[in-house]
This record gives sequence, structure tokens and C-alpha cells, in this order.
Amino acid sequence: MNSRQNIAAGTARRQAMAEHVMRQGSASVAELAETFAVSVMTIHRDLDELERQGMVRKFRGGATAQASSVFESNIVYRLTANTEEKEAVARHVVKLIEPGNSIMLDDSTTALAIARQLGTVTPLTVVTNFLAAIKLLTTVPGVRLMALGGEYHPTHDSFLGVACVDAIEAMSTDVVIVSTSAVSDRYAFHQEQEIVLVKRAMLGSATRRILVIDHSKLDRVALHRVAPLEMFDLIVVDSGAPAAAVERLRERHLNVEVAAL
Repeated sequence: MNSRQNIAAGTARRQAMAEHVMRQGSASVAELAETFAVSVMTIHRDLDELERQGMVRKFRGGATAQASSVFESNIVYRLTANTEEKEAVARHVVKLIEPGNSIMLDDSTTALAIARQLGTVTPLTVVTNFLAAIKLLTTVPGVRLMALGGEYHPTHDSFLGVACVDAIEAMSTDVVIVSTSAVSDRYAFHQEQEIVLVKRAMLGSATRRILVIDHSKLDRVALHRVAPLEMFDLIVVDSGAPAAAVERLRERHLNVEVAAL
């Protein structure tokens, strides 16, 4: 096998390895070495490259695609996680949107689930920095689409940075819909500073603020506080949420609605 073939084989193996880790959620080095019939040292080199690309995160003895308190998971993994719950939240939220509204969506996969259903309540103006949502909404009749620019981040498939924040702050929408990686009884959190800055700008740009989360986000914290929960006019979570967690939020006089699965 010549050097070009070696490079092609390594690229294909790393792609398959990334898909394996994202499908399983995590995998050990030993498991990957056996699965792909290569040495442990080769697996370590492959995982180093996949981590550099933002596809997986290494830990001692293996790799994971799952989020932690300081790392967000890759967009490819998030698109496959808790899909039924996100669709339930989306169905619930779309009923709250009226034709003629202007809507700002963040780069969360829950917001993408909502974007898929916006064609039922047109005409709408939709503003977003999420490339997947932009591509989706270009084909929806009745949607006036405004794309937020900035630096493209493949890990999130979205545009972030100063240019994105500046564009958001120049707008004022009827509704902003955001999700976060973790929610405690008092705050919404996210792992990454650049994401936090964009979400905060979005929250400051709308008349009504809606937090959309699947139940796996509850009773968790992450590195950065996005906002106190009192800042949201409405919190929507799926019915898989523990009743005690929902009740604690309501005891703080928060407006919480539960979307039926």
C-alpha cells in the first residue's frame, strides 16, 4: 500500500471510529483497537486527531461523544440524542407561535426540531445562526429567513463570535427560543464561553424568551452560567422530566409547561 492509500485508509478508519463512538456514546481504547484491528498506539493517534477536529473527547483509556460540565458534545452526536423528547417539545412550542411573529432560534438541536415545524404557522420571520436550520428554512414557503453571520464553528454547525453578537444586538424579535446544556433550580448553563455570549445576546434581543430543554438537562450544571431562570418567560420540558424537578422550578414561581411525549 502506497502513502496515498495509507492516508486514505487512515481517514476512512477515523471517520468510522468517530461514528462508532458517537453511536455508542463512548468507547475504550482496547475496544476500538479490537474493532478496527489496529494497534493501541494507532488508536491513540487517531483519537488525538478526532479530538482536534472536535469530533470526540479523549479520557484516560478511551473517548466519549457525550457532554461533560466543561465540554459540549459534537453536533453529530447531539442530532441523535433524545430525538423523541426534542420533537415533543417542538410540537408544544410551535402551538405558542402566531403567524406574523418574528422568531430567533439558537444553534441547539431542540431549536432545529422547532424549525422543522414552523411551516405550519407561516408567515414568519426567522433569525438564526444555525447552519442546519438555515438550510432547512430556505425551502419553507412563507418564511422570511435572516441568517446571522460570524465565524463558522463545525463542532456546532453554527456561526459565533463578535460579528454574530453584533448582528443579534442590532435586532429585536417577538420571541427568542434557546436551549442550554444544563439547568439547575436557579440557572441555565453551558460549557462554552462563545456559545454563552451568543445566547445572552439573543436573550436581550426579544420581547418573549422561551427556554426549551429535554429532561436530560435538568438537575445539572456546566462551566458557565447563561442566565438566571427568572429571565425566561416560559420553560418547556418533555414529560420524561421527574415530577419533583418540575415542581421545584414551579415553587420558584417559574412558568413551566410540560410537553407530552
